[in-house]
Amino acid sequence: MKTNLKNLTLKELMQWCAGKEMEPYRAQQIFRWVWKKDKAHFKDITTLSKSLREKLSRECELPLLKKVKVLSSKDGTKKFLFALPDNESIESVYIPTKKRKTVCISTQVGCPLNCSFCMTGKSGFKRNLDVWEIVDQVRRLESEIGERLTNVVLMGMGEPLLNYKNVTKAIEILNSDMGMNIGARKITVSTSGIVPGIKNLAEYPLQVKLAVSLNAATDRKRDALMPINKKYNLTKLMQALEYYYEMKKKRITFEYVLIKGINDSIYDAKALAQLTKNIPCKINIIPFNPIDGVSYKRPGEKTIKRFIDYLYPIAQAVTLRESRGNDINGACGQLRSRNESK
Repeated sequence: MKTNLKNLTLKELMQWCAGKEMEPYRAQQIFRWVWKKDKAHFKDITTLSKSLREKLSRECELPLLKKVKVLSSKDGTKKFLFALPDNESIESVYIPTKKRKTVCISTQVGCPLNCSFCMTGKSGFKRNLDVWEIVDQVRRLESEIGERLTNVVLMGMGEPLLNYKNVTKAIEILNSDMGMNIGARKITVSTSGIVPGIKNLAEYPLQVKLAVSLNAATDRKRDALMPINKKYNLTKLMQALEYYYEMKKKRITFEYVLIKGINDSIYDAKALAQLTKNIPCKINIIPFNPIDGVSYKRPGEKTIKRFIDYLYPIAQAVTLRESRGNDINGACGQLRSRNESK
């Protein structure tokens, strides 16, 4: 079996090269040409000798994600469906604004957590993504868009902290100045509340940002929306987040999907402010984006305004985040689900 060099961080690649009696700078050359210059064939790495290129071609591989479909929204959002070598598929999304060019990437094929408002969980869990499958989403989108990407959010299909080892190695490649060279502070890891993973991330050396998909401020409601809460309840979650802030001194973002008649009352807003008051944070209110096979509905505009107006004076920082790409099945998992059903 050939060695997949795209699964290796620069440090690992240097160790691999040393084991092959290659000079350390060869690892830097390979790494730079693969990730910075987007070369998929060893024959194209012209700084290597012909004999070394031929040797690497025999022993190693540089796989690519295969683009299956691209949907373009009138708001500039682009949604990509990629095929993996085992014929599974994942989604990635390009989200441009005036100041940022952000990509939202996946970390698993499917998701094991089965949140009741999420399409990805409905399809079940297949496997974790390899390191290269995570990073190559960013590499492919940057090549497709033809512009330098500024921000990466690990908020697509899957739970990043259940694929912790591969995710953190992928972040190293994204952050490396010889790789994608994206600043750690421009990378956000989103979690549904995996407490051990949050504690591990608190001790992780790179200063990535943390977002938490909260969606309810009481255990009763969160249990119904997000079954993971039965394992890591709000008390355990908030304790882990307090530890994270103590270690990182970085403000946490709470994502709160607002669902009609479920978590959109003034009582819910009050509970949300109370729950988050002791942790420096920002709260993103995201009105629910309707998806196939889910009965939840988006609240009316008056309800959304009332919820946010109540929060503003009593919460630390509140923003209304409208979903992007609604006209192209922008919600996570929809494009993959519809493609598989054909």
